[in-house]
Amino acid sequence: MNGKIVGIGLLAIGVIAGGGMWYLQEYHFYDRIPPADTLAVQTAGGPVTLPVRDFQGIDADSSPLRWRACAVLDQQPADPVPFGGATPLGAPGWFDCFDHGQLTADLASGAAQAVLGQAEIRPDVDRVLAIYPDGRVYGWHQYNDKTPERGVMD
Repeated sequence: MNGKIVGIGLLAIGVIAGGGMWYLQEYHFYDRIPPADTLAVQTAGGPVTLPVRDFQGIDADSSPLRWRACAVLDQQPADPVPFGGATPLGAPGWFDCFDHGQLTADLASGAAQAVLGQAEIRPDVDRVLAIYPDGRVYGWHQYNDKTPERGVMD
């Protein structure tokens, strides 16, 4: 009988800890950010700021990689700087405008183009934008590989 009580207690602790970890990762660390009316894009001629509408964004202080955004560009950037190796990162389930699986597939097929939004938005982190021909734009932060031999972050 004591073994069952201990087993049930351990199982309950595991479920509570797992639920708490899920809640922290899915909700606690993320905050919606105020709507923006522009996004920066790097072009061959230098950075440009483009007007956007329907902006939705999230961010967190706990990691430089948690920024995500969805918006619609009013105009396409002229000659944007491509971003090689773009890898959209997942977003919390409740931030439903950002589908990293679809973005990954669209970047691979050429339906969307990955461009550099802003280099070194934080140390060793770039802002990447996936731009569709119809003006939809999705953004995320991604580690850059400017110093891969270092192997550690500062």
